[in-house]
Amino acid sequence: MTTLPARGRLSLTGSLFIGYVLLLTVALAAVGTLWAVHLDRATDRQYTERVLGVARSVAVMPQVVDGLQTAEPSTVLDPLADRVAAATDADFVVIASPDGIRHTHPDKDLIGRTVSTPPGPAARGEEWTGVENGTQGRTVRAKVPVFSGGGSVNGGDSRGDVVGYVSLGILTSSAATEVRASVPAILGMVAVVLVLGVGGAWALSRQVRTKTHGLEPADITALLESREALLYAVREGVLAVDGADRLVLANLPARDMLGLPDDAEGRHLDELGLSERVRDIVSGDDPGDDRLLLAGNRILVANRMPVQVRGEDAGAVVTLRDRTELDRLTGELDGARTVTRGLRAQTHEFANRVHTVAGLLELGAYDEARAYLADLSATHTRTSTDISEHVRDPAVAALTIAKSAQASEMGVDLRLSPMTSVPALDREVRSDALLVLGNLVDNALDAVASAPHGWVELMVRLHTADSGLPHDLLEIRVTDSGQGVADDVAEEIFRLGFTTKASRDGGTRGLGLALVKQVCESREGSVEMEAPDADEGAVFTACLPVRAAAVVPS
Repeated sequence: MTTLPARGRLSLTGSLFIGYVLLLTVALAAVGTLWAVHLDRATDRQYTERVLGVARSVAVMPQVVDGLQTAEPSTVLDPLADRVAAATDADFVVIASPDGIRHTHPDKDLIGRTVSTPPGPAARGEEWTGVENGTQGRTVRAKVPVFSGGGSVNGGDSRGDVVGYVSLGILTSSAATEVRASVPAILGMVAVVLVLGVGGAWALSRQVRTKTHGLEPADITALLESREALLYAVREGVLAVDGADRLVLANLPARDMLGLPDDAEGRHLDELGLSERVRDIVSGDDPGDDRLLLAGNRILVANRMPVQVRGEDAGAVVTLRDRTELDRLTGELDGARTVTRGLRAQTHEFANRVHTVAGLLELGAYDEARAYLADLSATHTRTSTDISEHVRDPAVAALTIAKSAQASEMGVDLRLSPMTSVPALDREVRSDALLVLGNLVDNALDAVASAPHGWVELMVRLHTADSGLPHDLLEIRVTDSGQGVADDVAEEIFRLGFTTKASRDGGTRGLGLALVKQVCESREGSVEMEAPDADEGAVFTACLPVRAAAVVPS
């Protein structure tokens, strides 16, 4: 098992909190940077569109078109350029000839001189925008041609030759100032989101701590491995179901006992193909302790313990104990006990007969004593001979004799059918045959014990494969003169726990026929109750397939 971790290390919630905060900080820093870059680029586009729009407007003004074609263009155009610059917050508005001679400029000393940046495409009648370094500094500028007949390239109505161009610009420092003015707002928003994120991270880490009951990952791993070791080390089957009757845990013994599939965990009980009784016990519909159930060829004892978590129903844990071998041994012990009771009854009967003979001799009735002994000897010899002739297996014969003595003590006539024929059997078949025979005869004796002149007939016969069967078949048939079984319960008599008798000894009732059914089906045989004749109470027939090697040669 994993050793529980030492304390003092950073806790799970602490690690999660720090991790969340770091991730959030990195994410917000990236978002803030992208936001600022995007704003900067958007501002550049905005300023470019702004200077281009103003330059186009100036280039189509009649005063500009006509002024460029006068003898002294600067006299007309310079005042106009100053007014446009003031109105549009442009840092400069320069109107120049196609060869680059300024007619307007914020610095009046530069009027009449060649521009610091070449006209470029504007001298050829094309518009241009970009960033250049001029006498005013680094500016975002636009250069738009002016045509002699007016119009513009953008409008598609330009007429005449290029008589000059308009260069309008705004310092990039102005655009940067606008971007920097937005930085506090960006930082403030990032800070607000960071604070909210830190609070959310703290709340989430607290929630995780609550969900894990304050356990650290190493603690959880150690507990899980310890649980697995404990569950799979025990021989008893352990099942756990949640409140919705879904299987959440099944250890290997439980899977083996109930024949559960490998993917059973997580599925609803109705999807697992369990028998109705197993389903009722596991789900809690059949409450109680030490509940007996049959699963395949196993006899199991189940105990169900409800589980509550913080006062709420969280399902149940079911433990299963395999008592198949114990019940088989108990059946064999019951057979031995029956033989003992039969011998005790015979001893008691023998003592009575000895006393009878002694009394006759004391009275001098020698002829009567001789006749009485002859009759007893004939009856005993007839019974023993009848059983030994038909039943060659010593254990089956001994049980039959014991049941006969038990029946005699109860005042019931136990008959052996003349069709009975049983050779010596091997240990496995003998054990199953004794269990089936003993339970069926016991049920029959109980059924006729209170009736006058009650009788039970027993037939045990081995049908060999020579008779057309695919294999040897041991048939055990018990017929009684009792009241029979009502039609409404005929289908229920082989169910575990079903009984039509009150428990006289405080023991478990309703197990005998269920065990008979289990033994027969484990050998791929059957047991059934047949429709009786008019003078019969119930007829039970059990068929046990027998391998050829199971019959001991005589």
